[in-house]
Amino acid sequence: MSIDPALHALSESSERLNEATLSSESVFKGRLLDVRRDKVRLPGGAEVTREYVVHPGAAMVVPLLADGQVLLERQYRYPLHRAFIEFPAGKIDPGESPRQTAERELLEETGYRAGKWTELTTIHNAIGYSDERIVLYLAEDLVVGDQELDEHEFVELFTVPLAQLMAWIASGDVTDVKTIIGAFFVQQHLAAR
Repeated sequence: MSIDPALHALSESSERLNEATLSSESVFKGRLLDVRRDKVRLPGGAEVTREYVVHPGAAMVVPLLADGQVLLERQYRYPLHRAFIEFPAGKIDPGESPRQTAERELLEETGYRAGKWTELTTIHNAIGYSDERIVLYLAEDLVVGDQELDEHEFVELFTVPLAQLMAWIASGDVTDVKTIIGAFFVQQHLAAR
């Protein structure tokens, strides 16, 4: 793989933008999130406070059925107090690779196993306040089984053509960022075939 010279030059010049950590403390540590407060030195020498969330990372799966439809789920997301349409996803457990997380989440949330996996990309969905990364996968050659939902997990599954999902994204009916990015990547992936 060749390195883009312009991107390489930007990467090298970004060293001048680095902020040096002077101290770090945990403000809150829960089951999922670790809220941190760091004192940093800016490139110009000033000292400021940075607050951010440490997250273990996640994986998301775009399940593509043989008939070209995608498998979606609807689930309630408490911070926004409503149900969202999204692809299956979940946090990376200790000792698990992103791919293992994707396989586990696909099985738990949908009951499906995939015979073919393609890593699409990695996104950083909240760079202003979190180090979370989400690795996106395309899952094909699906075989259906039984859902293995966690005790307090409730999801509704349904399928739609990818074109319908793209229309919902364009109309603003689907707003989950990982689902939107996954849909666009799969659309490009399929067009390239």
